[in-house]
Amino acid sequence: MLRKCLASVALAPLPRITPAAQLAGLSPNRGMHQAPDKSRPPKVLITGGLGQLGIECAKLLRSQYGNENVILSDIIKPSQAVLDNGPYIFADILDFKGLQKIVVNHRIDWLIHFSALLSAVGEQNVPLAVRVNIEGVHNVIELAKQYKLRIFVPSTIGAFGPDSPRNPTPNVTIQRPRTIYGVSKVHAELIGEYYYHKFGLDFRCLRFPGVISSDPPGGGTTDYAVAVFHEALRYGKYTCYLRPDTRLPMMYIEDCLRALLEFMRAPNEQLKRRVYNVTAMSFTPEELVDRLSKHVPNLHVTYKPDSRQSIADSWPEVFDDSEARRDWQWQHKYDLGNLVDFMVKDVQENYIDVENRQQQQQLLKI
Repeated sequence: MLRKCLASVALAPLPRITPAAQLAGLSPNRGMHQAPDKSRPPKVLITGGLGQLGIECAKLLRSQYGNENVILSDIIKPSQAVLDNGPYIFADILDFKGLQKIVVNHRIDWLIHFSALLSAVGEQNVPLAVRVNIEGVHNVIELAKQYKLRIFVPSTIGAFGPDSPRNPTPNVTIQRPRTIYGVSKVHAELIGEYYYHKFGLDFRCLRFPGVISSDPPGGGTTDYAVAVFHEALRYGKYTCYLRPDTRLPMMYIEDCLRALLEFMRAPNEQLKRRVYNVTAMSFTPEELVDRLSKHVPNLHVTYKPDSRQSIADSWPEVFDDSEARRDWQWQHKYDLGNLVDFMVKDVQENYIDVENRQQQQQLLKI
């Protein structure tokens, strides 16, 4: 469900070691960058930063490491609010040389890679999903290897398929997804693990469930759990594209970003794996609507399953994240009850009330 922006579709040149670099003793298998100075905060680059997770992730990391040490990037023109909150630059994940310049010029230590096409959107444009989700990952993985970066690439419940055990879905099991989004995420997990074992790359990956925030939905299969709040609070009704009994793992954005930060900070020796499941809860549309009805008493929801139902039916119902809880002490904070309370407040104050004030101001101008 994560709404992440697209990288451009220019072909990315493959990284090349020049004769001069070879004379200097560099090779594709050796770093081109000194290890980060642990006496200073890490310098962080976030790709695909104008999506659901990027802006909030930047805020969290800036609160920990300082505004100037966290650089948000994308290929989209940012709002003034984004520019006011800290550094923002243009970065095309398919432009390898451009990424090299950013890492060198800004002395980047950590790379958080959010750029991706999501599940439902990816099925509508498979060639573009391959470019962004697979070629883009190749670029950032190779970049991280060359410059000795700690790299985080999110994965998803979509990395599992109909042959996977669904309740619960363990950390290591058969995957075999049937969407290009899922295939690309399994590819990212495996290439990252390969680079870890082959080159010592500090690759880290969390499989997120559906992530719920007040941002408007952006093309994911679990986005009903966001859209229902916007539609219910505006109109008192919602048409859901999944069956009422479709159970999926979910997580509030605050838990999601805290998991990311705790995982990135965890000492390498603590990590038994490079890829972990994380989650907070599992619920169905019917259960979510029942909770939301306490805030919107006359809420009317109809169910009209579409092509996204088959995707949801191949995904986990309950995520087993016991290994994350054991290895780096992951603990969620939000359950379904307080998730709904926070979402109602957040959507009402930051969207509905803002829209109402804008409409009133327009009427006063007439």
